[in-house]
Amino acid sequence: MRTIFTFPFCFFLLLLLLNSCYKGKSVDLIVHNAKIHTMDDANGVFDAMAIKDGKIVEVGPERQILNRYSSEEEIDAGGKDVYPGFTDAHGHILSYAQQILSVDLVGCKSMDEIIVRIEKYQTKNKRKFILGRGWDQSLWSSKDFPTNEKLNELYPNIPICLIRIDGHVLLANDALLKLAEINPSTKIDGGIIYIKDGKCTGLLGDNAMNPIYELIPPFPKKEFIGAIKDIQTELFQYGITGVHEAGIQFGDIALFKELIDNHSFDLNLYAMLMPSEKNIAFAKKNGVYTYKNLLIRSFKVMGDGALGSRGALLKQAYSDQHNHYGVLTTSVDDMKRIASICEKIGYQMNTHAIGDSTNKILLDLYQRVYETNKDHRWRIEHAQVVEPKDFDLFSKYGVFPSVQPTHAVSDQRWAVERIGTKRMKGAYAYRTLLKQYGMLAIGTDFPVELTDPFLTIHAAVNRKNYDNFPASGYYSNESITLEECIKGMTTWASFASFQENEIGTLQKGKDATFVIFENPVVALAEFQPNFSTYTYIKGKKVYSTE
Repeated sequence: MRTIFTFPFCFFLLLLLLNSCYKGKSVDLIVHNAKIHTMDDANGVFDAMAIKDGKIVEVGPERQILNRYSSEEEIDAGGKDVYPGFTDAHGHILSYAQQILSVDLVGCKSMDEIIVRIEKYQTKNKRKFILGRGWDQSLWSSKDFPTNEKLNELYPNIPICLIRIDGHVLLANDALLKLAEINPSTKIDGGIIYIKDGKCTGLLGDNAMNPIYELIPPFPKKEFIGAIKDIQTELFQYGITGVHEAGIQFGDIALFKELIDNHSFDLNLYAMLMPSEKNIAFAKKNGVYTYKNLLIRSFKVMGDGALGSRGALLKQAYSDQHNHYGVLTTSVDDMKRIASICEKIGYQMNTHAIGDSTNKILLDLYQRVYETNKDHRWRIEHAQVVEPKDFDLFSKYGVFPSVQPTHAVSDQRWAVERIGTKRMKGAYAYRTLLKQYGMLAIGTDFPVELTDPFLTIHAAVNRKNYDNFPASGYYSNESITLEECIKGMTTWASFASFQENEIGTLQKGKDATFVIFENPVVALAEFQPNFSTYTYIKGKKVYSTE
């Protein structure tokens, strides 16, 4: 008797056959029972993903992934949030490492406390050159900038350099000023030498700090590398898998390559070169440079100083220091020269611009590149104070804003004093900048601020600091949404560094760089800490709470 198979039955057998072909396809890792936020244009959320050779093979429903793939390594995420690895779009690993090895002055409430910390540090370390960082006179009762009399009295022969938290002002003792050949008659373009009663106070601002920096001896290499490793672990615990390193010198290239070769550095590093002659020669010779997880294709240019130390260049005088406008730390002619080099070799020009005058100068300067390349992605780092009539130039000339939301809530103690209420309409205006360009690259500017991306989220969405102040948010009309903030640390950050084909979203074919967080990623009215349970880069586990 001949058996007759109906069409539905044959179709069912075909499905079973096809399923058996897919089921059990070997991969390296399966993540399931998760809430996987792809952060793509569709904002998809899926249950599972399969990973092989450091790449995402597929993201989809739980049953589909588990039926199609098999792996010796599986992660049951327990329903936790999974996101693309966060990128800090403006940080300073090398400065942070230097700070870790220096006298920690963060949070000091007076010059006397600074002296106590120096004494404790020196008793333990016995340095021949004392370096400290992190003081902020706005935390002091007087709020006046310090002078170096006490340093001269206690340390007449040991050079001392104490860098303000923003990195734009330092306090040097007379022993160091003498070594640097800085005196009341010294003139340095783009710098400020603070004089009182005909004598140097020890305070130097912006370019005036450069002669001092040239004298700072390096820390022992073993100690410095150890600090970099500690920073990497700290970033991994927050789910940060990449950093846009905002300014490196020529010798730093070799240091990062050595760390990578020694398997000591897994972070995705997008490094901006300072425009020194050696770095310019390197860029002209190598063009866009990739070395494993190191990418170089931009210059970091210093446009002006910082608002807290009154170095940011403003169109009108500071509200709390009449007849003072700040400083332009790189001349317009030099900016034009660097811009021309960037155009020729296909590099970004990423310029530090705090004051409204500097922002306008840069926006006008960037017009030229937009006329020849609409997708130049040249960036303004900080874009902190912008005159309202200039905002539309960001969209008109395709200028990418790179911002740090925690600056807004840290600076709230004194920002209005510096620029007045009227100019605050264009300050820390992240919502307005987002509307203009359509994207934001979001970072922290560590070590000026803490590395914690959840403080960034809290500041961006709620416009509050760690202590949840102010209750109603600081100029909350300029807040952005949770989704927008996360895009600024994933999707948009990757676009801001020409890496959108490799990272930034969790999609088929992209790097398996992701984080499983301990708690739901939310933006509640009160700050809620969060950490990574697992951090993976290109399918490799680089951190876990285990």
